[in-house]
Amino acid sequence: MTHRYLNTSLLLGALSVSSVAFAQSSSPEVMEVTAPRLDRELYTTPAAVSVIEHDDIAAGQQRVRLDESLVRVPGVFLQNRDNFAQGERLAIRGFGARAPFGVRGVTVMTDGIPYTLPDGQAQLDAIDLDSAERIEVIRGPSSVLYGNAAGGVLSVTTADGRDDQKTRLGAEIGSDGYQKYRFSDGGVNGPWSHHVSVSALNFDGYRDQSQVEKYHLNAKVRRELGNDRALTAIVNLLDNPRSEDPGGLTREQVNEDRDQAGDFTEEYDTGQNVDQQVLGLQYEDLSAGPGELYVKGFYLQRDFEQQLPYPGDSLLGYKRDYYGGSAEYHQDLTLGELPLRYVVGVDVARQEDDRWRRDVEFDGTVSGEAADETQEATSVGIFAQGDLDLTDKLTLSLGTRYDRVKMDIDDDFITPDNGDDSGQKNYHEWSGSAGLSYRYLPTHQVYVTTGTSFETPTFSEFANPSGVGGFNPAVEPQKAWNREIGLRGNFNNGVDYDLALFSIRTRDELVPYQIEGDPNERTYYRNAGDSSRDGIELALGWQMTPSWRLDSALTLASYEFDEYDTQDGNYGGNRIPGLPEQTWINQLSWQGLDERFATLETQYIGDMVADDANDVEVDDYWLVNLRVGDGWHLGGDTLLKGYVGMRNLFDREHFANVRINANNDRYFEPASGRTVYAGMEVAF
Repeated sequence: MTHRYLNTSLLLGALSVSSVAFAQSSSPEVMEVTAPRLDRELYTTPAAVSVIEHDDIAAGQQRVRLDESLVRVPGVFLQNRDNFAQGERLAIRGFGARAPFGVRGVTVMTDGIPYTLPDGQAQLDAIDLDSAERIEVIRGPSSVLYGNAAGGVLSVTTADGRDDQKTRLGAEIGSDGYQKYRFSDGGVNGPWSHHVSVSALNFDGYRDQSQVEKYHLNAKVRRELGNDRALTAIVNLLDNPRSEDPGGLTREQVNEDRDQAGDFTEEYDTGQNVDQQVLGLQYEDLSAGPGELYVKGFYLQRDFEQQLPYPGDSLLGYKRDYYGGSAEYHQDLTLGELPLRYVVGVDVARQEDDRWRRDVEFDGTVSGEAADETQEATSVGIFAQGDLDLTDKLTLSLGTRYDRVKMDIDDDFITPDNGDDSGQKNYHEWSGSAGLSYRYLPTHQVYVTTGTSFETPTFSEFANPSGVGGFNPAVEPQKAWNREIGLRGNFNNGVDYDLALFSIRTRDELVPYQIEGDPNERTYYRNAGDSSRDGIELALGWQMTPSWRLDSALTLASYEFDEYDTQDGNYGGNRIPGLPEQTWINQLSWQGLDERFATLETQYIGDMVADDANDVEVDDYWLVNLRVGDGWHLGGDTLLKGYVGMRNLFDREHFANVRINANNDRYFEPASGRTVYAGMEVAF
């Protein structure tokens, strides 16, 4: 409780700094945001949108995990940076926290390709941060923009060669056997532009049974067709032949040996391997009649295999085909005498998973088939969004969307002891949003907005605890309603601010649980009734001198179940597990001559709970990170860069991940202590 009051005092102090700075005059600084689909200047956008530019993504960073880039975005929390088999867990205002692996409840886009599937799940392993030019984050429910599982939006844009016309070679080494090598090349040749990025990662990991081997290619080719038309082809290839999973530990095991692997993980060689290919083709016509036309298509194939840490049906995998497309039309016109900008469009996607499970004996022998089924999900969404300028300072924004999601399971494993568990689910959902933006100075804005989101259970969340396959009939989609007030702006004295106050009400919250004594340790899901998410998000920046800058991101929130009755008790009023309610990030950056820089970063992560009953508490912690680098011109256009980074400078013990409602008390995945990495890059 002390930390909550401490951070509230900080917020009041920060606001007083902003109020003093407000006396300064300001000049326009235009920043465009595209993640809300309707392109806008930042200071006319009635939503909490954060933008991370290339320099913040790249400077002295390993560019292996998203938390490096998103750490300064308030309201965003990532766990599991060290377990590549389970993947980073991304939560925005509490949405996505329930995921034991991967991402739930958040729409993930890369170069306009939806990495979030029709059933609502997403993976982050194919996002190439080496070629990332820009990351946009929408904080808050946004189903009116992207449909299912849009409690927030993460949109990554990679380079196409027009802004990065260089060849780069880089190498990094670091603690725990960390090695990474990368190559990129970009350029323009007449109407053609291209960018290709290739990387190789090998990492032993901090804990036993946590080795990873990963190879990645991301490429874009763009062809200007003339008359404001262009065609872009995208290729993304991921080869991840090995990502070991060290599993969760009990508190006693953590105290005994933090770097040990969990029970049975080494005996069964737990982990996963992934082979994925993504192809995209995008057409744009900026003079299609009176407006602009964008047409996009994509195809994704993913082969996945995973070994879990127990004897039984613990070897599983799937072959996935995922494809779809979208079409959008944008136009500026006048309604009466009022300027109107609008976008209308359609999204279509289909997911086909051929899934299987195999039994594994105590000695590791694969003995037979345990499941074989085809899962198919089809989504169709039609949307419209418009901005109407009521005055030169006041803008009204309205949006609506209709989604149809169809999910089918075709059971191909039918025996006398195992009947036909085929089934089907259909959902028809409407979403809406409304907002007002008042730009009272050229670079100062206040806005109010409200919007809804819905989230179907994913196929894995439909698992039936009764022991039969097919759909769990007791699980329903969760729905959320967001209300928000925000202010943002910047001043001539170098101070910028972004403040948002939000309140979200969620019905039928989906939560994970495990059945005590279940030898297979399967994770199931149930609807927890109603929940609330209320909070304040503040991002402050101060360019103190041309060389020195201070950035701060503060989140103060309350994530609670309002109504939640279970056979174990009434959890109404309890905290939602897996989420800190206070985070505070600070970065002090120095930019010297040419490429010389240094960044000192502090992170405060508040305490959290690991279970719905709130019996398992996880302590808060502070981390300090440091990055320094320099560059040398070698003649001509050749530039050599070198940098060193140190994470967890003071070797603070903490957890990289907390497994929610874990069986057998294995809640904890310890994080590494002090780690160091160093890299060199040559560009020409």
